[in-house]
Amino acid sequence: MTGMAVRNRFTGGAGYASLTEQTIRAFLESNPEVSKALGGRSQGWSVREVGDGNLNLVFVVKGPVGGVCVKQALPYVRLVGESWPLPIDRAHFEHEALKAEAAVVSDLVPKIYVFDKVRAAIVMELLEPHIILRKGLIQGIRYPKLADDIARFAAQTLFSTSDLALPAGKKREQQSMFSLNTELCRITEDLVFTDPYRIAELNRWTSPQLDHIAAEFREDAPLKIAVQELKWMFLSRGEALLHGDLHTGSIMVTSEETRVIDPEFAFYGPMGFDLGAFMANLLLSYYSQDGHATAGDDRSDYQRWLLDTLEMFWGRFETRFLELWRQAGTGDAFVSGLFEDEAGRRALEAYRVRFMARLLQDSIGFTGAKMARRILGLAHVEDMESIKNTDVRARCERRALILARQLMVGRSSISSIAALRQFAETCRKDAL
Repeated sequence: MTGMAVRNRFTGGAGYASLTEQTIRAFLESNPEVSKALGGRSQGWSVREVGDGNLNLVFVVKGPVGGVCVKQALPYVRLVGESWPLPIDRAHFEHEALKAEAAVVSDLVPKIYVFDKVRAAIVMELLEPHIILRKGLIQGIRYPKLADDIARFAAQTLFSTSDLALPAGKKREQQSMFSLNTELCRITEDLVFTDPYRIAELNRWTSPQLDHIAAEFREDAPLKIAVQELKWMFLSRGEALLHGDLHTGSIMVTSEETRVIDPEFAFYGPMGFDLGAFMANLLLSYYSQDGHATAGDDRSDYQRWLLDTLEMFWGRFETRFLELWRQAGTGDAFVSGLFEDEAGRRALEAYRVRFMARLLQDSIGFTGAKMARRILGLAHVEDMESIKNTDVRARCERRALILARQLMVGRSSISSIAALRQFAETCRKDAL
């Protein structure tokens, strides 16, 4: 399949072929800006394929002057192989999402040099010495700017692409284009909201230790209603442009900088989905720490830091989102001219408070769904998978699943981020 001409709506054609360490040199040398960024001739560049994700090829190319990262969409799911075809248009949607994000948080996304539509390839800034956040969390590294940076990223991108900020026509135009990212949305719809709750060929979990709880999830009618309600929200609420996969593997960090990468799942959906994805991965890291503890470090201090980060993230997101709404709410929703008198201002502010409370509960539900899929579905997380002792890993995963169920079924009863933290701590302690 990789040698065939591939054409989708926005990408591909007769020139499409998967890049290799040999062909990528000529591809990059043909672009003056990229060639200048690398320096020298292509014979002197080093090329490594470093992709460890589920879908794409990723190359790191370095020259005498600097480096670039090249990401190319393959016409199938890399994790599974050519038996699972996938449109290469996801590169187009990723590029469009990166442009939208850069318009409001340019310091939190990588710089784009080139988007090659035929090859479905994005050439972007090489992030060094940044590492994938997930790997840093496994090592127990603290990132003092993480909560604030991701809160700002989420608040700016969600607000600026919503009806609170945009004219309705502009928002519909954008939403219409991203609505064509159907295959990647379908992956989320199946792998997050459906497959973990039924017998599915690609499901896997730590077996036999989790066989019983996996069966319980498949037989739990209230849980299945809750997760399908979340799926319905995902399908029907086009509130804002989402990153679509905002987990700790899609964030690169140093102690001073944060960059959000890989928005190929971008689409217009419920704001709580992005927020819940980030919170879910912090909580998965929290539960995994017991499996990474050593005689000299039981990781309890680090677990507190992770929960502090969770609380700080939500608090700063809420503050920033409300600031934007009060100062820049010029979209076609909640037209400011309707609320100019004192009674109107009070009513609008009261609504904003209710809106944020509902958004927190949405986010809590999606947090649970994103936790469960990473334990009972196809794609797992290194936080748990790197725990070699399967009994220890299963204990960590079971605690996470207990919380995940509570968050999905009981999200409407959780009224604060502090209450979410308390639930997380209780689930860990009760299962010790």
